[in-house]
Amino acid sequence: MPLDAKVLGQALDEDLTLHTTLCRRQAPSFQKAIKASDDVIVACTQEQRLFAALADETEGARAGAGNASGATFPIKFINIRETGGWSKDASQAMPKIAALLAAAKLPDPEPVPTVTYKSQGRLLIVGEISQATQLADMLSDTLSVTIFSIAGRADSMPANGTFPSQERKYPVLAGKIGCLEGWLGAFKLSWQKNNPIDLDLCTRCNACVVACPEQAISQDFQIDLGQCKSHRSCVSACEVAGAIDFEREATEMEDAFDVVLDLSESPLIDWHAAPQGYFKDASAATLMKIRDLVGEFEKPKFFVYKQKICAHSRNETVGCNACVDICSAHAITSEKSRQQIKVNPNLCVGCGACTTVCPTGALTYAYPKASEQGAKIKALLSTYAAAGGKEPALLLHSQGAGAQLVEQLGRAAQLRKAQGVPHNLIPIGVWHTASIGIDLWLSAIAMGASQIAVLTTAEEAPDYLTGLRQQIEIAQTLLRGLGYAGTHIKLIEAKDVATLDAALQALKSTKQTVPTKPARFAMPSEKRSTLDLALDHLITHAPQSPLPEQIELPKAGSPFGTLQVNKDTCTLCLSCVSACPSAALQDNPERPQLKFIEKNCVQCGLCAQTCPENAIQLQPRMLLTKERTQSRVLNEQPPYSCIRCNKPFGTLKAIEGMLTKLSGHAMFQGEALNRLKMCGDCRVIDLYSDNNEAKIQDIPR
Repeated sequence: MPLDAKVLGQALDEDLTLHTTLCRRQAPSFQKAIKASDDVIVACTQEQRLFAALADETEGARAGAGNASGATFPIKFINIRETGGWSKDASQAMPKIAALLAAAKLPDPEPVPTVTYKSQGRLLIVGEISQATQLADMLSDTLSVTIFSIAGRADSMPANGTFPSQERKYPVLAGKIGCLEGWLGAFKLSWQKNNPIDLDLCTRCNACVVACPEQAISQDFQIDLGQCKSHRSCVSACEVAGAIDFEREATEMEDAFDVVLDLSESPLIDWHAAPQGYFKDASAATLMKIRDLVGEFEKPKFFVYKQKICAHSRNETVGCNACVDICSAHAITSEKSRQQIKVNPNLCVGCGACTTVCPTGALTYAYPKASEQGAKIKALLSTYAAAGGKEPALLLHSQGAGAQLVEQLGRAAQLRKAQGVPHNLIPIGVWHTASIGIDLWLSAIAMGASQIAVLTTAEEAPDYLTGLRQQIEIAQTLLRGLGYAGTHIKLIEAKDVATLDAALQALKSTKQTVPTKPARFAMPSEKRSTLDLALDHLITHAPQSPLPEQIELPKAGSPFGTLQVNKDTCTLCLSCVSACPSAALQDNPERPQLKFIEKNCVQCGLCAQTCPENAIQLQPRMLLTKERTQSRVLNEQPPYSCIRCNKPFGTLKAIEGMLTKLSGHAMFQGEALNRLKMCGDCRVIDLYSDNNEAKIQDIPR
């Protein structure tokens, strides 16, 4: 991996000195740097522990590990070896390395509110009693263990070949589990105590097991009522302890726990993203995690919710349900009575898929913010260009499995077993690949990125992949409609190095058209504002001329579009106007009109769901003419004037429709029917001035 300190320094606007053994013979240079500056970046992650130790031992260090030396400015470590330098075309990777170093110089994300978990160490193990007891023995020194016994076959050996201990070490529950809900420090188990044997009274003498002729009593001391033939031999055998009572009524129970280890065949919480503190396997790694879950823990609150622009519901009518449907952690629920969604921060795992599919930006990703991610993308692309790089591309990957796979690919390339990450493909680690969507993708293309590859591994939920595919199709349709040739955004699904290597090499064989002039705007935090800036730049510099009037978009997940109103059935009741969350639909105070601003429409469908005449249909598209930002009339009708005072009070179609429907009703005959043609004031006057009307009045004594 050849490095040119002069080229890198020019791109980064600073003087650089090349070091080859900074953690060994050239360690004094590192110590000198941390004494002179509190902003130190080390382009090596392999020796991170050694550098931290050196910093702690360096007297007067301004940057360091932040413990023994008293340093308050932590050193940043980045990897430019596996991600940048170790590949078949590493000789051309200098611009990418400069870009990675520039991104590392950016300030850390702004602090956000945190979510706190408090655990007292109350562990529930759900499973076969002998296995659960063995695991409890391994964890009971740090946690308070309770076992919920799942019965095996009464006539068989225990699953692990050993019988449960007769010693009553831990509380044992048994019965029928209703549900388990909650999160770390706040799990609630609802269950039914419905077995004839009361485990609190049972002495585990095994007399009932021996006495039962059907062998219906298992090693967890519970009776299989399907096998029991009602001989009641067990009752006689347990006469002294009195633990068996077939007449005992089932009791509903509820218990609280902090951590749950669920070893049942059908998991109590079968979600892709399980709650914090819930585990479904007994691996060594899991047991190590469980042992540490005592105390107080914090995580970032990953989202910001703005109810005012949420398109979920109005007047208890549901429109957009995208975030509720895609959340694999079951953290988002509908509160249509309150015209909003509810996000449980304790269940949220920070995947950001909800923010990607949200059409309005009511849900935004908070850590880091979209504006901070935008600044990073801008720094990467601008520095890459300043260092002489051509056709930059971005590789979005998770900081977990995605980062590990990219590093493994770099290692394989160094050993000549793979070609590695292409020289023009810049990796960007994010908390979760689903957290970056169409607003940042199109902004990156506008800023000069030729391609964006989104890497997914086995850690993504299937619904996330569906959502990403939908958003990629929309973005690609927009670019193609503007004349930008090629595939600009690609979803890569890879679980191993070979698959990833092949997919990345395939990217090199395609060519993409990009704007002739890269954009330089700063990305705001609002999703729609970012989209507008990106689209305006892409439209201005579009290679196709003349542009089409509109681009038809896929129906699934489109954030842009227009409305088709059936004028024959629309009565201009304007219920759609009050339902619209984005002010795309408007009325006219002066006359009966339904007006529309297409730029504001998010295709949530609330207007169509609210319309009593089913007169509205959604039409996903991107309008490219100036009418997109202008108000236009979708429907208008002449006003209906009061037959008494001539004041307009409704629309001709609405009044005629009402007269048609009520003309056959007994209460609306003769003069009563004419009152429907009057305004509210005249209707009251006519009612009280009609001598033929029967009146009920109080007569003074």
